[in-house]
Amino acid sequence: MDQKLRAARVATFTYFILNGTLLGMWVVQIPPAEERVGVSHAVLGGFLVLLGLGAFVGMQLAGPLADRLGTRTVLPASALLCSASLALPGLAADAWTLAAALIVFGFGNGCLDVSMNAHAVQVEKAYGRPVMSAFHATFSVGGVLAALAGAAAASRGWTPAATLGTAAVLGMAVSVGAARRLLPAGPGPRVDQQPAANEPEKRTTTGRIWVLAVLALMIMLCEGVANDWSALHLKTILGASDSTAALAYGTFAAAMTVGRLLADRVSARFGPAAILRHGAAVAAIGITAVALSPWIPVALAGWALFGAGLSGCVPQLFSAAGHADEGAAGANVSRVAGLGYLGMLAGPAVIGWLTRLIPLNLTFFLPAACCVAAAAAAGVLRPRARVS
Repeated sequence: MDQKLRAARVATFTYFILNGTLLGMWVVQIPPAEERVGVSHAVLGGFLVLLGLGAFVGMQLAGPLADRLGTRTVLPASALLCSASLALPGLAADAWTLAAALIVFGFGNGCLDVSMNAHAVQVEKAYGRPVMSAFHATFSVGGVLAALAGAAAASRGWTPAATLGTAAVLGMAVSVGAARRLLPAGPGPRVDQQPAANEPEKRTTTGRIWVLAVLALMIMLCEGVANDWSALHLKTILGASDSTAALAYGTFAAAMTVGRLLADRVSARFGPAAILRHGAAVAAIGITAVALSPWIPVALAGWALFGAGLSGCVPQLFSAAGHADEGAAGANVSRVAGLGYLGMLAGPAVIGWLTRLIPLNLTFFLPAACCVAAAAAAGVLRPRARVS
C-alpha cells in the first residue's frame, strides 16, 4: 500500500502541475490572442471574468460528482476536458468565439481544480500528516513551465493555435497516463441511520464550511490583488522602471512557492490554525509595509512577506473542508474553492474601483484588513471533538 500511496501522491502532483501549466499557457498567449480577434483591453477584461465564472460553475458541479463517482473517475475526466478546451482560445476567430472558448476552458479548469484538491485530501488522509501545501506549490511550478514553453514557441514563430493545440494534446496524454495511479474511490456519500440525532453536528459542520469559505474568499482576494496590482504599484506609486516593477510580483510568487514547500512541515508540528493565524499576521505586516513605504527595496520586501504569509493559508482551508465530512469532501471543497475563486476575481476589481477615491497604495489596507480578520478567525481550524 505504501508504494501505491506514493504513486498516488506523484499522480496528484502531476495533475497540480498540469493545471498550472494549462492555465499558464493561456496566460502567456493572451496578447497574441487579443490581437488576433481585435478586442480592446476592456473587452478582454470582461472575457476573463467569463473565464472565472465558467470556473466557478465547474467547481460547483465537479465537487458533488467527485463525491458520487469518486475522484479516480472525475479527476482524469476533468483533466481531459480542461486540456482539450485549451485549444479553443487559439482557434477563436472573433470576439464571440473567444468568449465562448474562455467559458468552456474556465469550466474545465474549475472541474480540474476541485477534483484534484478532493483527491489531494484523500492522499493526505492516507498519509496521516499534512501534504496539501506541497501540492499547491507544484501548481506554481506548472506556471513556470508554461512561461518557458510559451517563450520557446514564440521564438519559433508558432501561432496561438499551434501552441495551445500542442499543449492540449500533451495535456490529454498526461491526463490519461496519470489516471491509473490515483487512489481507488472511497466510500460514497454518508447515509446516517439516525438523521435527527446527527442534525446538530451536521449544522455545525455546514456552518464551519461556510466560515472556511469566507476565509478563503478573503485570503484569495489578497492573492488576486498581488497578481494584478503589485507591478503597477511599484511603477505608478514608487516610479520604478518596467523591469524593476516586474520584480514585485516575482518576489511575491517566489516567496509563496517556497512558503508552500515548507508549510506542511510547519503545520505538522504546530497545527493548521497556527499556519493561518501567524501566516495571515505576517501577510498583514507585509502589505502594510508595501502601502506605507516610499522606498522600492522595502516595498519588495513587503511583497515577499505578503507572499510568504499567505502561502500556507489556502491549502489549510481546503484541507479542513475536505476532512470535515468524508462523504461530502468534494462538495465541501467546491464551496470553499468556489467562494475563494470569486474573491480572487473580485479583489483586483475592488482595488480598481477604490483607486477612483484614494491612491493605489492606500487601497492595500483592504487586503491588510482581510488578513487581520483571517488571523483572528484562525481558531476555526482547530480540531473539534465529534458530537456523540
